[in-house]
Amino acid sequence: MSGTNDNPKFNGTKHVSINPSSEVSPKAHLENGVIIGPGAFIGPEVFIGANTWIGPNVVIDGKVSIGEDNKIFPGACIGLDPQDLKYKGASTEVVIGNGNTFRECVTINKATNEEEKTKIGNGNLLMAYCHLGHNCEVGNNVVMSNSVQVAGHVLIEDRAVIGGCLGIHQFVHIGYLAMVGGMTRVDRDVPPYCLVEGHPGRLRGLNKVGIRRSGLEINSKEEFQQLQRVWTLLFKSDHVIAQSLLIARQEALMNSAERLCQFIESSISKGRRGPMPLQSSV
Repeated sequence: MSGTNDNPKFNGTKHVSINPSSEVSPKAHLENGVIIGPGAFIGPEVFIGANTWIGPNVVIDGKVSIGEDNKIFPGACIGLDPQDLKYKGASTEVVIGNGNTFRECVTINKATNEEEKTKIGNGNLLMAYCHLGHNCEVGNNVVMSNSVQVAGHVLIEDRAVIGGCLGIHQFVHIGYLAMVGGMTRVDRDVPPYCLVEGHPGRLRGLNKVGIRRSGLEINSKEEFQQLQRVWTLLFKSDHVIAQSLLIARQEALMNSAERLCQFIESSISKGRRGPMPLQSSV
């Protein structure tokens, strides 16, 4: 059904399409071009950006901000209470960027404590039955295959690819352009540019296909060769990893090798709990 739905935020130049079987709070804010399919529920604290499509039987409730040009497929649930025994009813948030696709039955929980957020960037694809737990942060252009179960406080950097039917332990940090093979048990950090698979997950090498597609190898063969040398030093030499980091820093590191070393230094830092700050793309 197209119309204003008696909500002043729908008036003027804005046009939305709401199926008559859906329940949309008059306090919800829907931008121009939003389409809401049959049987959906949209709560009063929800903001939905322009040209976002909400499929049948989607539930979006709680304090949720969704950007433009997103596609949310049937049965998805976004912004509901975290599955965390520490949750005491705090008014926390889910913040989602632009151009994301959430396939059937994806669930995204809000954060646990006051002023905390679960955050998703732009251009991500979460395939059917993925779960993103409380306080997680996902960067941009991440692909999560079917039935990826992400525990709380996980950080996934830009352009990571996560294979299907796997679990990611709480507080794990997955680095930029990393690749995790399907059915891997992810119980520790996954460094940037790396390929991990197995049960438990183990480093198998560099994500050469992802690196090649990113243009890194083509644009700078020297940089890729340095990244390969540093990776081998860190993970295949007889040195302990702290000593390997010292050796690696004896040469001038280019962007990718520097990012890898910084990630490892933070990952093994004393007293670390929780993911490290999200790094921007190189």
